Amino acid sequence: MNNACHPELSCYLLPGHTSSPADAINEARAAEAMGLGKVWLSERFDVKDAGVICAAALSVTERIQVATAATNIHTRHPLVLASMCASLHYLSGGRFELGLARGVAIRNQLMGLESVSNGKIVEALEVLRTLWKGGKVMGHKGELGELPYLSMGDWMNADIPLHFVGFGPASLRFAGAHFDGVHLHTFISDAGLRKARALIQEGAERAGRNPDNIQVYSVFATALEPNREDYLRKLVARMATYMQAPGYAELLIELNGWDPEVLTAFRANDTVAGMLGGIDSVATLEQLEEMSELIPKEWLPAAVGTASECASAWQQQLALGATGLVIHGSTPAEFAPIVEAYGQLKRAQTEGSN
Repeated sequence: MNNACHPELSCYLLPGHTSSPADAINEARAAEAMGLGKVWLSERFDVKDAGVICAAALSVTERIQVATAATNIHTRHPLVLASMCASLHYLSGGRFELGLARGVAIRNQLMGLESVSNGKIVEALEVLRTLWKGGKVMGHKGELGELPYLSMGDWMNADIPLHFVGFGPASLRFAGAHFDGVHLHTFISDAGLRKARALIQEGAERAGRNPDNIQVYSVFATALEPNREDYLRKLVARMATYMQAPGYAELLIELNGWDPEVLTAFRANDTVAGMLGGIDSVATLEQLEEMSELIPKEWLPAAVGTASECASAWQQQLALGATGLVIHGSTPAEFAPIVEAYGQLKRAQTEGSN
């Protein structure tokens, strides 16, 4: 059972690019020791395999939940994905959660994968839930393909929470109709967060579901008293990478109500256009300085400053309608002072209300 003192707080394992996957072990331990409720892994096709890293994190912890945010339904056969999740569930006594995303369109194309429609996702959820409860999938034909016979055993009875990782308006309505939780995106504005919450609730109500039962996780970039390099690496580089991907930043701009001409000018920049790889992985500090002039400061909503200032910013996300906050861009060692300040704020508010 999760008895975290801050169950509403969570963080990423191996935030951003890494070549040291073993760091996830100490990060998971540190997050649990701080009282966080959950850690998330954003899978990358290098040294951040979801099954491997989540298993490592679960094996060295006792309480904290471990979730993907995200993996994809089409990079593994449905039975392989179901088996991976069930293995993690039973390995940990029910502490694993699955976060799914469509995948980035350009990456799908480069990998030779078809795009993921809503219909394919719904089929996948039905298959996963059936298998996890000991059911059998027989003669399935649909967008997920032909599945003549799938079974994991009659004894199976795994209740694994399913989260949707996305932020487009249509996707948020869809998530509200089908998922247990929604994991949003970094750099969503206050207005964007309120809008996202409303869209999720709308989708849930249309589907006859109770919107209060759906968790909404705000992904919030956090930098404790950053120097210039930290600011460029943790904030500017992250946003620049989102803006670099065709069809990706457009959804964020739509949700936040930002000016799309800023994105057009950014992509037309010679330095940006000449990047051979993800900006957060290959850009120099000089190049990031140049890009910082192309990104308005209001496009980088984040917790930045002293520990108390960052803690207050975290609380504001919850006040805006998020049921959970995902600390992004910092490791547990880096944001530990903020968690302490956050705890002090909570205690002061509790004492003040008594």
